[in-house]
Amino acid sequence: MRKISLPVLALLASTSALQARPSTLDMSCAEAAALVASRGAIVLTTGEFTYERFVVHQGHCSVGEISRPAYAPTFDSPTCPIGYRCEYRHRTHDD
Repeated sequence: MRKISLPVLALLASTSALQARPSTLDMSCAEAAALVASRGAIVLTTGEFTYERFVVHQGHCSVGEISRPAYAPTFDSPTCPIGYRCEYRHRTHDD
């Protein structure tokens, strides 16, 4: 039986982290929305140097965050409504 060194195992395990995340530009609007809905929360590439985390509902946001409608460019729509984005709630003087 062959033995694999620890550094080689670490390199093999990290290759999945090097894979590109899905790009909204390669999907139709319906495909992008379905992907967010199926995953619940996912980080998607939205442009050559941009990415964003999209969620299907408020339950995927952290405490102190609210969900707001999110749009991303897809190959068939420049502003496709694919889910929500979590944003920090802004406090007012009344809070």
